[in-house]
Amino acid sequence: MADTDSTPNTPRVTRNDADERYELWIGDELVGRAEYRREDSGTAFVHTEIDDAHGGQGLGSILAKAALDDAVERDEIIIPYCPFIQAYLKRHHEYDPHVAWPQPKHARK
Repeated sequence: MADTDSTPNTPRVTRNDADERYELWIGDELVGRAEYRREDSGTAFVHTEIDDAHGGQGLGSILAKAALDDAVERDEIIIPYCPFIQAYLKRHHEYDPHVAWPQPKHARK
């Protein structure tokens, strides 16, 4: 995954495979993360967080877009467990062909 931008104060997103997360950086400060885990069927997004000091600036959307675009580029199925990623996907239907929505825990066959 290429960094989104390398200007010092411009947010950039990197994929950290060792820690299973996408990281949002501003300069040398880690300000957000989208945690994932690998599943047989694809990439499961499990938690997204932006540091409180940087909340309300649209950084969560920058992080979500970069992470989801990377998953699509790698031909992965997106499995959104994280409520933030779920909400983002419900507003951005261009990802629909790449999403496998998890079944609710209470669903029975």
